[in-house]
Amino acid sequence: MTAKTHLDDLHLLIKLLPPELQKSLALQGQGELLEIILDLGRLPQARYPHAALNLSNQPVTREDLDAVIGALGEFGADNRAGIEGTLHRISAIRNRRGEIIGLTLRVGRAVFGTIDLIRDLVESGKSLVLLGRPGVGKTTKLREVARVLADDFGKRVVVIDTSNEIAGDGDVPHPAIGSARRMMVAHPDRQHAVMIEAVENHMPEAIIVDEIGTATEAMAARTIAERGVQLIGTAHGNTLENLVLNPTLCDLVGGVQTVTLSDEEARLRGTQKTVSERKAPPTFDIVVEITARDEVVVHLDTAQAVDAILSGIQPKGIRRQGPVAVQSPVTASEPESAVEIAREVLFVRSDRQRPVRIYAYALSRDSVERVIRDLHLEARTVRYPDQADLVVTLRAREDDASLQRIVQGGQLPVHAVKKNTTAQIRQLLRSLFHIVPGDKQDEVGEMVRETERAVQQVKAEGVMAELSPRSAALRQMQHRIVTRHGLVAESIGCEPHRHLVIYPM
Repeated sequence: MTAKTHLDDLHLLIKLLPPELQKSLALQGQGELLEIILDLGRLPQARYPHAALNLSNQPVTREDLDAVIGALGEFGADNRAGIEGTLHRISAIRNRRGEIIGLTLRVGRAVFGTIDLIRDLVESGKSLVLLGRPGVGKTTKLREVARVLADDFGKRVVVIDTSNEIAGDGDVPHPAIGSARRMMVAHPDRQHAVMIEAVENHMPEAIIVDEIGTATEAMAARTIAERGVQLIGTAHGNTLENLVLNPTLCDLVGGVQTVTLSDEEARLRGTQKTVSERKAPPTFDIVVEITARDEVVVHLDTAQAVDAILSGIQPKGIRRQGPVAVQSPVTASEPESAVEIAREVLFVRSDRQRPVRIYAYALSRDSVERVIRDLHLEARTVRYPDQADLVVTLRAREDDASLQRIVQGGQLPVHAVKKNTTAQIRQLLRSLFHIVPGDKQDEVGEMVRETERAVQQVKAEGVMAELSPRSAALRQMQHRIVTRHGLVAESIGCEPHRHLVIYPM
């Protein structure tokens, strides 16, 4: 789905402003507006992703603030208020006497398609935590996650909405969360209790929670995960390392304990006798660091990544860039094994820079999804043909008039199986994604090692290197490895002696 922003209710937020500021804002533009700042005695500002513009040459007065506050009503215990039926958030700054002396009017938007980068992770059923600086889009992604899980996958989803930021102000949740249910939190200190109440009273399959920030909320999150409920939330911190070093929240990723080793064990490890180790399994299986609105770094195995950090090693996350997913290793460190690098190159098509979208015509969509999961493919099924990159169908239905209209309208390639069975679908997708059978894994490992050695030689000596002849599927993997290192390669020769030559840049 292409990202599409709905801004229909932005006028309700702007209507709160004094008339002269409304006119100024109309001239400045509203398309990428993030927030409006009104601080007593200072010039009013409109903030955009890359700029902050003054809306007037006159400072904000007490009357200006009172006019906005009067149109809003009461602020909650968290100093936040909203506009009923919208996602906008107004936050207050108070002086020592409790009087409001500043307002932040934050624009809330429902943006569809923002989770394409992590949709496969959401669909996996595993618990994941989103990290990132304020304003990078964590809450927007949570909102979309709730809608996708509830509407596209029919799951029982409960949103824990502490500040009404995910599902908007008012008793009726904003349509942006789809059919997900929303539980409000009367006071920020009660968020952990509402999280537990949701599990005990409403039988959810997934719980969405924003801003896990206290030890009690971390404990509630662990309780939810241990009961087999998928938990998707955000936490304070920009990176996984921030979370590991945070004594309040480190339990979300397994916690940290100090261990004293014996002299012999310390010698074997090559460390001091006192070391830090992970205390328990992580609450969240996957960690997603949101570095920008269209870029994330994914740690697919939280336990492994935390262990690496505690050992002083940079964890190997996968960078995904948008508007659709492009995956590449975050660090330039070498893979742990040939099998690891083989997995990286096996399941990603070199000619496509995002998950392949498959439309199943006259085939079981569930069967196709199952095969995609089993083979760990960078792919997903879609409901409508106009969202697809290719069509899979039965051989007996290839000539259907409706299928021909779909194919001609979108110029989509069609791939067919003889029978609607998982085995045949598996065989087809293995062929389409160039997956090497298990009995070829030794050859894959040897190929990867040879290619990596040649790449290092080309980089170090600045000379070209020829590789051994390989099959077409293995040559495609070699091309991807070479490209990953910033070099270029060319296939030369005739089968069965066709091989790659790597050239220095």
